[in-house]
Parts: sequence; C-alpha cells; structure tokens
Amino acid sequence: MTDARATGKRPAKGPGKQPVERRQGPARGRILDAAARRFYADGVAATGIDTITAEAGVAKMSLYNNFASKADLVRAYLQARHEEWLGLYQRRLADAQGPRAAVLAVFDAYADHADLAYAHGFRGCGLLNAAAELPTGHEGRAVVRRHKEEVESLLAAHLRELLPCRDDEARTVAEHLAFLLEGAIVRAGLEGDGARMRHARDMAERLVDGL
Repeated sequence: MTDARATGKRPAKGPGKQPVERRQGPARGRILDAAARRFYADGVAATGIDTITAEAGVAKMSLYNNFASKADLVRAYLQARHEEWLGLYQRRLADAQGPRAAVLAVFDAYADHADLAYAHGFRGCGLLNAAAELPTGHEGRAVVRRHKEEVESLLAAHLRELLPCRDDEARTVAEHLAFLLEGAIVRAGLEGDGARMRHARDMAERLVDGL
C-alpha cells in the first residue's frame, strides 16, 4: 500500500492478483447478486448451485459458462464484497478534510457497509463469515486476508500523515484500530445492527485526538 492509494486514488486492481473472468454480461451479474444474497444470509456451505441459479433465474449451464466452479463463484463474491466496501470508503474519503478525518473515513465506510439493507438482516462482515467456512488454502481466504491487510495499510498511511516522523507509532496505532474494527464488526453481527460500528468510530476518534 502506498501513500498515493491512501489519498483517494482508486487502485487498478483489487487485493492481489485475480484470475481472468470467463465471461462478462447480464447473466454473470445476476448470478453474483444472487450468490451475494444467499451466501450472506445462509452461508457458503449451506448454499448450493441450484439455489443460486433458481434465485438468479438462469440455467445451471449459464452459471458454469461464467464461473469455473462454486469455488470460483465464492472468490468472485468475496472480491465483489471488497470492491463494495472500497467504493464506500472512497466516497467517505472524498469528503474527508485532513488525515484525522481520513482515518475516521475507514470506520465510516464500515458503518455504511453495516447499514446496507440486507433482506435477511445484518450478520456482520460477509468476508469474515465466508472465511470461517472455507478450508485452509482456499483462494477465498486469501482474498479476505488481503482485504483486511489493505484496510490496516490504509489506516497506517493516514496515520503516518497525521504523525510525521513517527512511523512506528503510526503502525502500532493502525494495528490497534484494525483490531477495534474487527471486534466491533463481530459484535455488530451478533447483535444484528450497526450500533457497535458507530461506537467503535467514536472510540477511534477519541484515540486519534489523544495522539
């Protein structure tokens, strides 16, 4: 992560190198949207291909024309979740005035993500939920790990700007804030709303103001 990325320029790629998609088109979008709803509401393991194709209104062959396997679809779903969060962060960052506000933009983007209208209720971080179900070595887990590392890197970049010549402290505080985010999103998922995310944002504001 470079400082240039923390200034609001959208990265050319998502976290890490991704396989080339087999096809782009309306059917692929419907399949991804259906997978996002079902994976988030019911879990990855509990959601079969038949459920996704039925909800998307496409034939099973259409799914396999767009995704090599269910594992490929899971990876694409997780990448889309990352992009969704990144878009929220970029919008928040565009309104941020200075590095202090930029740090809080990361928290605001997580709260925005929590507030999105999921038909079956808020269940926490879709990335972490999926990663907990996936086996070691599954590419989806790597997507989730890269997302979390990118979030911490964004925090560190903003904090380095806020704390010039205090790089070690910036990294330490970024890790602290990343842990705060993860704890808040887990509790928010258990409680079914985004209140914990807003509390975490208030705690982060007090911490940053005390630096």
